[in-house]
Amino acid sequence: MANEFNDIPEQDSENLPPPPPPPPPPPPPPPPSPPPPSPPPPPPPPPPRQDRVQVEVEEVPGNARWIDSYPAEASAGVPSMDEENVPTKFHRIQAELETSHDGMWGPFQDEDEWELGKWLIQNVGQTQTDKFLKLPIVSGPDRTGPSYTSNKSFLKKIDRLPTKGPDWHCDLIKVAGDVLDGDGEMLTTDLELWRRDPVECIRELIGNPAFKDVMAFAPERAYEDGQGKVCIYNEMWTCDWWWDMQVSKLPPGATIAPVILASDKTSLSQFHGDKSAWPCMRHLLEPLIAAGRVGVDMVCADGRVCRVHPILAAYVADHPEQCLVTCMKESFCPKCCVHCDDQGKPLDSLLRDPDRTMTILEHKRSGRRVAAYTREGLRPVYRPFWADLPHANIFASVTPDILHQLHKKVFHDHLLKWCTDIAGEAQIDKQYRTMTNYPGLRYFSKGISLVSQWTGTEHHEMQQVFLGVLAGAVQPSVFHAACAVLDFIFYAQFHSHTSQTLDTLQNALDEFHAHKHIFKDLSVHDDFNIPKLHSILHYVDSIKSRGSADGFNTEFPEHLHIDFAKNAYRATNKQDYVVQMTKWLMRQEMVDQFSTYLDWRLERFEEPQTGGDKEDEDNENDGPNDETTSIQPANDDSQPSNQAISAQPPTHILSTCPSFKALTIAAITHTFSALNFLPALSQYLCIAAPNGPIVSEWDRFEGYRQLSIPYMKLPVIHMSKGLDRIRASPPTAQAGCSSATVGKFDTVLVRVGGDNEHTRGTALEGLQIAQLRLIFEIPRHLRVVGQPHQLAYVEWFQPFSKVVYLQRDKLFHMHAVSRSYAGRVPRSSVIPVSNIVHSCHLIPKFGTQVDKSWAAAHVLDSCKTFYLNSWIDMYTFYKFRNTSMLN
Repeated sequence: MANEFNDIPEQDSENLPPPPPPPPPPPPPPPPSPPPPSPPPPPPPPPPRQDRVQVEVEEVPGNARWIDSYPAEASAGVPSMDEENVPTKFHRIQAELETSHDGMWGPFQDEDEWELGKWLIQNVGQTQTDKFLKLPIVSGPDRTGPSYTSNKSFLKKIDRLPTKGPDWHCDLIKVAGDVLDGDGEMLTTDLELWRRDPVECIRELIGNPAFKDVMAFAPERAYEDGQGKVCIYNEMWTCDWWWDMQVSKLPPGATIAPVILASDKTSLSQFHGDKSAWPCMRHLLEPLIAAGRVGVDMVCADGRVCRVHPILAAYVADHPEQCLVTCMKESFCPKCCVHCDDQGKPLDSLLRDPDRTMTILEHKRSGRRVAAYTREGLRPVYRPFWADLPHANIFASVTPDILHQLHKKVFHDHLLKWCTDIAGEAQIDKQYRTMTNYPGLRYFSKGISLVSQWTGTEHHEMQQVFLGVLAGAVQPSVFHAACAVLDFIFYAQFHSHTSQTLDTLQNALDEFHAHKHIFKDLSVHDDFNIPKLHSILHYVDSIKSRGSADGFNTEFPEHLHIDFAKNAYRATNKQDYVVQMTKWLMRQEMVDQFSTYLDWRLERFEEPQTGGDKEDEDNENDGPNDETTSIQPANDDSQPSNQAISAQPPTHILSTCPSFKALTIAAITHTFSALNFLPALSQYLCIAAPNGPIVSEWDRFEGYRQLSIPYMKLPVIHMSKGLDRIRASPPTAQAGCSSATVGKFDTVLVRVGGDNEHTRGTALEGLQIAQLRLIFEIPRHLRVVGQPHQLAYVEWFQPFSKVVYLQRDKLFHMHAVSRSYAGRVPRSSVIPVSNIVHSCHLIPKFGTQVDKSWAAAHVLDSCKTFYLNSWIDMYTFYKFRNTSMLN
């Protein structure tokens, strides 16, 4: 597209004057006009590529990638000194403790006393700590209490911990307000700025041995294939910014420390009136100027000394904050020069340039008339903090904001509102109230229109079933636009991207723009000049440059505000609270780092959790304890070798103690609604051993309430839960204070094999949906050697057929399934538990109106046709929706 800045008229025509120093006047015949901004010189050619190396992804066995390391001859992240194994902070602490009268536990006598002190400082206030230490059970004459007997003596021990971090400093900053005094001058006031030296904070982090194995000192290129055709973008060192910075800006051997800033103008009304925590960024970041230019020698986590250059790489903030730090009005884009009236169009606009922006601001400050100042939506911030930071581009540093841009604005404030206006609030509420159950899925008992407090959690819970709610309730084009937005939101949350997933992310955005006209056609929205909707145009480029968007989510700094501001304030006596807050923060940090030091010193490492997850309030345990037993793919009475056990991770997990004892066939039939249990089990045993034992109505079975399947580790996504919980829990009647509960019989994907042309080549190949009615174990006299004895009774749905069409050549994007019957009874089978692959969520086909007889507790039995929900969680989306997985 044309460069809208190629023509910059002279000052006399009220446009941007030439940047100082003025260039020589242009030759006639054209009228005097400064030349257009010259393009930056091309970066030097990249260093020659090293041989591509294949490496194994440790977190995901069997998942390899190919790496182009930064060339050794160009050198990046190399030691600045020949000395190796320089003592880190933890090594110095170890030496200090070994030579002092304090032992391994520092000022504490032993591990128990330390653990008690750690618990008190992290969970109990000072007044309550004093009361606790004076309790007879703690300090009585017959008790061996801790060496600290009061809060005062306890805090003295905390302050003696050898893990003190960088000091806090208080500076008085004079700022001007917006009120004039009697002489027409702006009134000024002195503000306290409490800060820590950012260079010392970086030194503390880069030298922490706990981070040794997760720290990179040089950029690299990562690929999924040996030919380098499919790029991988996840951590910042695999992306373009670090490589380009290393090549074109820094001397050979330099080590980049990417600085990620985050700010949020949070009003702390509980502090005092209308005061707010808003730092003076220029003064705060001043130490980064010299450090970024010439570098600072730092001891790194691996014991090497490197010349470290802290450089601003990313700025994490919501849209108002982004505009504030980039000196833009909130109706404009803080990254590109698109006009505010064109933000609804998928245009590739020129990115903002820091030097040009500073020139415009300087001319505006000097009183000249600058049309570009207004045209580009600038604010009168004449000395932004980033102007002097070396190699910084504040506009390119602004990163995607998944929470505010996608969840809160694009989805909740716009898409949800538009779709609700089209379908009707009552219809949307009814379908949310009638949604099928799923572990961890929130049930909106009153619909969504009455929800008053919306957070990122509620937005995600709504998105999980949103497309199923819309199916049939809105026009096809509305559904396609909504589907594109949901796809974009889910793809944007990937922790690791490839060039293929980024293409799919862009395709989802293009699909939305192709169908967004429907909202104007239906008169639910006038235009799409929405800054946060425009901002998602920059996601692909930002991910390629800085890394996955989820790593810059504003949810993280918002949680830190709770710890660093509000919790710290609550720990004070509300008098001179800032000093107390900094003291509280330092003590919390000292305790946390001493705990990390002890883990390092004792080589204590967290083991991955494979037990049950506490993921929602309806989590039901199988037995009186948390002990579990694992099922391997082939389970029999023969004892497998230790080598076989260690070679195969557990695939299915059941409680050691079954929930249901001595179940009769009659009880199973009635309680679990397993109408065909006896013939199904008889058929299974007959196939397993034609001349084997025969089941009778006198046999007794043990049953389990739930099955857990560990999620496959995938670098692309993060699952907050480690296990896929699948329930087969019967209803219970009211007893005493316990209320009645409905049955929870989840639907699952079962490995059946065979060939289905409608799923061939997809992640659903060889799978079929069933509803799990009972997880049970057959008695010993019915077991067959070589055959599993932990089984499941399931009721089948029809095999997958073609995906549903809403209009010609337009896919609905979801498989439709219905129950399979043998006569009037659901077709059922007994299968090995190990044949169950994954849980799945089915959404009722509501149509244009919800059947009034349907209720959430029984809709799985009442409805005839369902849609397979690929948006129920990130794992399911990646496995069954991600187009790069469908081949």
